[in-house]
Amino acid sequence: MKSTIKDWLKVLVLLLDEVVAVGLVLFLIWVLKIEIPLPIAVVAALLFGGLTFVIQRAIIPTFHKKQVTGGEGLIGLEGEVIEPLTPVGVIQTNGEYWKAKSVGENIAVGEKVEILEIKGLTLMVKLKKSAVEEKNQSYRDNFI
Repeated sequence: MKSTIKDWLKVLVLLLDEVVAVGLVLFLIWVLKIEIPLPIAVVAALLFGGLTFVIQRAIIPTFHKKQVTGGEGLIGLEGEVIEPLTPVGVIQTNGEYWKAKSVGENIAVGEKVEILEIKGLTLMVKLKKSAVEEKNQSYRDNFI
């Protein structure tokens, strides 16, 4: 995954509190006239730099992940029809019951559906095709 300038700016903002803490420690060392041997200072700087590198490498990929909370986190998930969608009924997804509306045909109890969008507190869903049906559809699209 490619890092952008925007990603690096986010990391810099997230690391500002560490920079302030290091600056405060250095200021206190200077005010209290504490002398630190050069080898110890170099090792401390390398450890801090290494930690900063590890943190930014761990954080940047999270900027590009799909949101998994709230309404946006439901889009694309699979649910099971609990009350028939004619076209409005109830589905269950992630252990929760939701009012749902079919965007196509009526859907019977027990069928699997895919969540397309959310309008208010109603999920807009379509019948989920099995892998075999999707493969057959792809075949028909390519050769017909």
